[in-house]
Amino acid sequence: MMSIGRRTTVAGVSLAAGAMLLTACSSGEGGETASSSDAGGSTIELRVATFPPGADAAAYEAFATQEAQFEEANPDIDVIGVEYEWTGPTFAVQLAGGSLPDVFTVPFTDSKTLLENGQLMDVTDEIEALGYTDSFNPVILDGVTGADGHVYGFPRQAYAMGLHYNRALFEDAGLDPDDPPATWDEVREAAKAITEATGKAGYAQMAINNTGGWQLTAQTVARGGRTQVDDGDGTYTSTINNAGTKATLQFLHDVTWVDDAFGYKVDLDWGTINQEFAAGNIGMYTSGSDVYTALVRDFGMDPDQYGLTVMPLEGEEPGTLGGGDIAVVSPTVDDATKAAAVKWIDWYYMQKLMNEDAAVADAQALAAADQAVGTPVLPVLSRELYEQSQEWIADYVNVPVDQMAPFTDRIWDQTPVGEPKGKTQEIYALLDPVVQAVLTDEDADIDALLTQADVDAQALLDQ
Repeated sequence: MMSIGRRTTVAGVSLAAGAMLLTACSSGEGGETASSSDAGGSTIELRVATFPPGADAAAYEAFATQEAQFEEANPDIDVIGVEYEWTGPTFAVQLAGGSLPDVFTVPFTDSKTLLENGQLMDVTDEIEALGYTDSFNPVILDGVTGADGHVYGFPRQAYAMGLHYNRALFEDAGLDPDDPPATWDEVREAAKAITEATGKAGYAQMAINNTGGWQLTAQTVARGGRTQVDDGDGTYTSTINNAGTKATLQFLHDVTWVDDAFGYKVDLDWGTINQEFAAGNIGMYTSGSDVYTALVRDFGMDPDQYGLTVMPLEGEEPGTLGGGDIAVVSPTVDDATKAAAVKWIDWYYMQKLMNEDAAVADAQALAAADQAVGTPVLPVLSRELYEQSQEWIADYVNVPVDQMAPFTDRIWDQTPVGEPKGKTQEIYALLDPVVQAVLTDEDADIDALLTQADVDAQALLDQ
């Protein structure tokens, strides 16, 4: 079939937001949540983040079931779900205006900046009272620990990077979907075969809205490089210009310009690459291992087409970049609302990780609403607790686990590496144009691009 034309105009994409909206209550002055009274006395209205705009009605049905269960056990708390999607600018505006939900989630990559700015609620005493302090993976707990040694959130989920692939496109190209690529050279070969057989992009990668820098960093780590070094005294040294980053950019150059297997869409971010992949237009891409739920629930992917394997590793000391998010309490709430918020976080996010009854109840509610149960993640607690929890919910798992086996069978052999801590999002943003340059200019000077990126990143780190 005719291969993809690289000069084709990028079509506009729009997402229909057909989700059932939940009404948000107003906040009191200073951002404190208002309380109402009923026949039984004071009731705290707790505004909690639910799903981003565009989630389907079934997701909200599952949430409504869980909300009712929580309120039955906590009749003095009235949970009000609020559509919410984290972005740095939106957070700043909502914080200033006092309109943040009382409970919401923040990516690990943003938590350090929020900690430095004093924009997260201290929950050290609450975590200790619940007995969780010593249960968390220390690497993950570090992401929510401030310079004062206090803890400012509950790590609720984590992921490792994976290579996502379309099994149908593999079959169309004569590739075995049960034996996905294990090296970057094999990824390149498979991408070329897919494009030649189908005319679709054999491989694609995010490149805008900080996601280009994110995935460049992830693949640098997979090739044994690191984009910055923690000096141990509160300062960081940029090391973007390393062999792993160079190899990643050379790979992108070769897939794009030598093999003509990248496709014409070089302006994809997390949402648009998921939509393109779910629509069957991309053979492979890299992203967090937990993206299956969004692909099926929000972007309509056929589960039978989905495949997941680990990131290929090469070089000295390669690893898999990890990430995730934390459940936090708005820094503006009063003590009573904070206590209610911690109860909700513990019940909604944490108990299902360590308590069989809670794990089963959560899985039942999700499965009954046709939501994904069993998507591969990395445990925020111990591996033993994670594997035990998987046994608890085995009867409700409804994702194609066999199609994810190349990932779940091998991820424990990969070394997890945390995301860079210094100016994380700012440096991801300055790396976006580096990725874009390689994808849009066949003669882009990779060495010069990386030399300048190191200078620019160090200037940010030295601020």
